[in-house]
Amino acid sequence: MRLEGKVAVVTGAASGMGKAIAELYAKEGASVVVSDLNIEGAEVVASGIEANGGKAIAVKTNVADLNDINEMIDTAVNEFGTLDILVNNAGIMDNMGPVGDVNDESWDLIFDVNTKSVMRAIRKALPIFLDKGKGIIINTASTGGFSGAHAGAAYTASKHAVIGITKNTGFMYAQKGIRCNAIAPGATMTNISSTIKNVNEFGASRTKVTQGAIPRIGQAEEIAGVALFLASDESSFVNGAVLAADGGWTAGF
Repeated sequence: MRLEGKVAVVTGAASGMGKAIAELYAKEGASVVVSDLNIEGAEVVASGIEANGGKAIAVKTNVADLNDINEMIDTAVNEFGTLDILVNNAGIMDNMGPVGDVNDESWDLIFDVNTKSVMRAIRKALPIFLDKGKGIIINTASTGGFSGAHAGAAYTASKHAVIGITKNTGFMYAQKGIRCNAIAPGATMTNISSTIKNVNEFGASRTKVTQGAIPRIGQAEEIAGVALFLASDESSFVNGAVLAADGGWTAGF
């Protein structure tokens, strides 16, 4: 097992990519904190892991709330003794709106969930990692984190920022035994589209220019495989990197 004895926190783990990551990590030997605002869904995932012989606990987490972030990390330590792997996966979409149509309320919400939560969770986990002299951080970014044509202004900016946090953290703590990488999924079969409200017709019409080049829709399990690689010793020399998992979507532009 590639994660035998490790303790992992996975946010947004009640469904989609987070669920697939939590289940695969548990299958590979990790004890997993299944974190999600949807506690009922998180409990189903944790129960399924336990039923299959793994170790997991569900935690209700609003990643936009600092107290919830801190409690999430504390739960990992209190329940499993430590923390080895932090996966910042929780996120929401915008409404495809260009900057001229963005309002402050939606901008702030998207950054609180997609970006500030990543900083806060890393900040909370770092003392544990520094004390151990090792730790793994994996952030779910997006192809929208290096392309301007895959979503609206708020989501695009939030994921560009996640990539910036990833690179800076990877560089800053490289000599401390801590690795920080990001996955940039392309079009993947998850329920994140359910977070899109009041679609901006102009912005959505512009994103269709690149959507027509999508080779195929990815599966959550395919992203989980990348997350397993980044959490394992097989990626020991990979740090501050952004791995695109998009079936070749962004390879040509």
